[in-house]
Amino acid sequence: MLQILGKASSINVRKVLWTCAELGLSFEREDWGSGFKSTHSVEFLALNPNAMVPVIKDDDFVLWESNSIIRYLTTRYGGEFLYPTAPRERARIDQWIDWQASEMNRAWSYAFSGLVRNLPTHQDLNAIAESCRDWERQINILNRRLETTGGYVAGDRFSLADIPMGLSVNRWYETPLQHTELPAVRAYYERLSERPAFLTYGRNGMA
Repeated sequence: MLQILGKASSINVRKVLWTCAELGLSFEREDWGSGFKSTHSVEFLALNPNAMVPVIKDDDFVLWESNSIIRYLTTRYGGEFLYPTAPRERARIDQWIDWQASEMNRAWSYAFSGLVRNLPTHQDLNAIAESCRDWERQINILNRRLETTGGYVAGDRFSLADIPMGLSVNRWYETPLQHTELPAVRAYYERLSERPAFLTYGRNGMA
């Protein structure tokens, strides 16, 4: 049985859970992270020296880093419909997964920490405003991409790239800030909401 270590409220854990649901994979999940078992314990650090969730155990194989995990799961468990083997199709999917992890995540980091997590270290109003502006720039890039594809981020079909991206869009709408009207992003959000797994692990009231 596949084991997933990490609390279900974590956006990166939800990424793995959503992928499992799309693949029809059974799993057992253990709560690790803030408020649960400590990721700084000797036991957890032996699995991931970064002390971060998620971590998976697939028999005797241990893997961390959420994007590596979802790529592994789709490759191992018949997920070519999500992550094709054709080099150009796969590269396009990887491009948007990596963009989400670098540009999008970096943009929202300060604003989300201040507005949603209410961290005392992230209450500089100017820094929050700049983070929101950068976040909006990234969302506009996504909007233009979706205007081009008319469907999903890597093309006209749902793919692995839409899992991290869909969670990003959910975080955008769930964060209390002024949201510019972006019709292609909104249509994408509603399109993803037709998928039961997204409603369970994405659009579920959590940012």
